[in-house]
Amino acid sequence: MKLRQVVFVCKDLEGNARELCETLGIEVAYRDPGVGKWGLANVVCPTGHDFLEIVSPTQEGTSAGRYIQRRKGDGGYMVILQVADAVKERERITALGVRAVEKKDLPEYKYTHFHPSDTAGVLLSIDQTVAPAGVDPKLWWPPAAKDWLPHAKSNVTNGLGGVEIQAEDPDAAAALWSKILARPVEGDIIRLDDDGEIRFVPIADDRGPGVSAFDVKIVDRQAVLDRAHKRHHPPAHVPSSPAQIELCGCRINLV
Repeated sequence: MKLRQVVFVCKDLEGNARELCETLGIEVAYRDPGVGKWGLANVVCPTGHDFLEIVSPTQEGTSAGRYIQRRKGDGGYMVILQVADAVKERERITALGVRAVEKKDLPEYKYTHFHPSDTAGVLLSIDQTVAPAGVDPKLWWPPAAKDWLPHAKSNVTNGLGGVEIQAEDPDAAAALWSKILARPVEGDIIRLDDDGEIRFVPIADDRGPGVSAFDVKIVDRQAVLDRAHKRHHPPAHVPSSPAQIELCGCRINLV
């Protein structure tokens, strides 16, 4: 079970995409027309072999738009975990009473999205890929389409390290996710494969439960900090410490 992709939700797709790419040294690899069925537009940006995505509502009445309203602005939205058997995980998780709100079963790609109300305020997706013959399974990631690899950069940032979720009761949220993921909790932290983790912390702002930070693996920390300073945004966007910046309305831990 690996953290493979995290998703921001933002009102201004293009402005936030520029800021994200320029600051983290990444680039847009794909824009998925398929998200239009949910009233969204998006960009998918690889960092190493993991992915950062931004979704943005293009019409009224979307679940993403309601999420922005509920959480008082742009921010972290979705966590995508890659597993060996997504259908088996779907059956196990829904048996716990966690509602599936979207699912797909294709030969090369299977996923289930679970209702944020059942997952401590975070849209969770459990995904599986089945690479075609002759394709490296590590490089087969349909959410970024087939031609993402030339856009993958790893000289400034190189992958995802974790997700921080704030909750009114972090212990209860951690216990819930432990059941959902069938992984133990160690001090309100659930360890994933490839050194990934999901942490649960008390609510520290006025935005309520949900994603409070994403961890991005850093190769050149100073480059990220310098680029964040040069963006000339209000103070909220300036690095708060050598280990943290803010992008797309969400704290980014530089790990």
